[in-house]
Amino acid sequence: MAKGRQSQALPDFDWEKADDKGFGTGYSAAERTRLEEMYENTLSPIQEKEVVKGTVVGITDREVILNIGFKSDGLVSYNEFRDIPNLKIGDEVEVYVENQEDAQGQLVLSRKKAKVITAWDNIQKSFDEDLVIDATVKRRTKGGLIVDIFGIEAFLPGSQIDVKPIRDFDVFVGKRMEVKVVKINYANDNVVVSHKILIEKDLEAQRQQILNNLEKGQVLEGVIKNMTNFGVFIDLGGVDGLLHITDISWGRINHPSELLSLDQKLNVVVLDFDEEKKRISLGLKQLQAHPWDSLQEEIQVGSKVSGRIVNVADYGAFLEIRPGVEGLIHVSEMSWSQHLRNPQEFMSVGDEIEAVVLTLDRQERKMSLGIKQLTEDPWTQADLKGKYAIGTRHKGIVRNLTNFGLFIELEEGIDGLVHVSDLSWTKKIKHPSDFIKVGEELEVVVLELDADNRRLALGHKQLEENPWDTFESIFAVGSVHRCTIVSKGDKFATLELPYGIEGVVVLKNLAKEDGSVAEVGESLDFTVLEFSKDEKKIVLSHTKVWQGGGVEEKKEERAKKPTAKADAPAAKEVEKATFGDLDVLSALKEQMEETEKKDKKAAKKDGKDEE
Repeated sequence: MAKGRQSQALPDFDWEKADDKGFGTGYSAAERTRLEEMYENTLSPIQEKEVVKGTVVGITDREVILNIGFKSDGLVSYNEFRDIPNLKIGDEVEVYVENQEDAQGQLVLSRKKAKVITAWDNIQKSFDEDLVIDATVKRRTKGGLIVDIFGIEAFLPGSQIDVKPIRDFDVFVGKRMEVKVVKINYANDNVVVSHKILIEKDLEAQRQQILNNLEKGQVLEGVIKNMTNFGVFIDLGGVDGLLHITDISWGRINHPSELLSLDQKLNVVVLDFDEEKKRISLGLKQLQAHPWDSLQEEIQVGSKVSGRIVNVADYGAFLEIRPGVEGLIHVSEMSWSQHLRNPQEFMSVGDEIEAVVLTLDRQERKMSLGIKQLTEDPWTQADLKGKYAIGTRHKGIVRNLTNFGLFIELEEGIDGLVHVSDLSWTKKIKHPSDFIKVGEELEVVVLELDADNRRLALGHKQLEENPWDTFESIFAVGSVHRCTIVSKGDKFATLELPYGIEGVVVLKNLAKEDGSVAEVGESLDFTVLEFSKDEKKIVLSHTKVWQGGGVEEKKEERAKKPTAKADAPAAKEVEKATFGDLDVLSALKEQMEETEKKDKKAAKKDGKDEE
């Protein structure tokens, strides 16, 4: 069989030419030129650092042999073809020419670099021509998604995924979506794409159609896409509208989430819209009848109602009887007390309470309520006149101070006035704040009661006897007392007398016997020039002590008429006492009266003896 095949091939070969000439010789110049042109036409002009197409001519376990039309084939690592699992001989792929001939004379190619360069070219082309690209979501990242376009990873921000906020990015992983390139940063190899921009273009026509057909009072269906403290934004199918928190319910709510939730579908009514600004105001409560229209007829002035406190302000609180029906409880209607206080002292938001209807206007949808009316007016108590009869003693809290006196609260709603002149028998009090502070407790006695006009006159000094009845005898005109100068004015000086009372002296009467003038802080003898029990006034003089008879004469007069400086031990003890020791003063007065009687009897006896 082998010999037969050889005999058939021999006639086709010209052995004479082979014998006569060497290999490659025997071609004419025209034939050689034609053959060289044919050979050169089989080679492509190859430049380094460019992407060319190659044909797979061989595949091994480690490499892929590619023919790019160059004088030699190139080798590419098989790992660079892992994205083509069914690669076979004859397939065309793009490769990057790194080097036409390395040190071993080998053509160096790279498919990986070719893919990168081609991808960036495609990305730039898509950006320039505003083309839509198919992308595959690879994974989620902070703030968005990572997608694959042309083999390059690009960033898809969460805000650019859809026209409505996306709360779960994981649902998009592994899925394909159409995107557009919106930003390229070659310095950082960063590409930003958007899917939202495609949706917005589709919705623009739909949005314009909705706005053209929009009318006030129109009821539309929408989906809640965003929620804030002041309301919710509703997607009406391409255009957003605001449902304000006050238009969600006839009742009060603190946050829309109390009644609504994200992605909830609901019907809303168009309240108003601005075609230029494309702002739409929506309402939900307007789809229901106003609660005031269905308020029970039995609720009238004087009726008792119950509800929940929904708001507390400085001037009062609002009681919600039913959603959308509220009444104001003014702070003055919370307590019979005349002293306005903070409403938060009486109630807080969420409290369930009862109240009485004071006024009701169904047309204006207004109602005023009171809670103090649930209890009896303290001024109408049956035992009021007996409880606060003139002369009765009580304790109360000081609520207010004025220039003319103070107001004291004896019980809830019962206040009385203590005039500044009724605070002390002996001290001259210019302002009640010098005597007591707001919030302190004070004991008083009832001086006058006028239940019809809700007036109660009280006194504090009346708790003790009037010491001026006793002082009239002690500080008689002409009597001499040791006094201390406490202050000086333009015309008068103030003295501190025994028993804590005050007296006055004209400045000229402060002259001493040596010609000097007495100063503040000095203690000297003063003689009483004038005593007025009604005006509670004592006028004294130091000069009169050493003028006109001198001190010795005064001492003799004082010896005849006992004074606060009498030698009696009881008198000395009283001299040290304060004005509050009324028992001591009374005892002193009695003792002085007894002494006078004894002196009179002794004088009569001496007269009889002389006879």
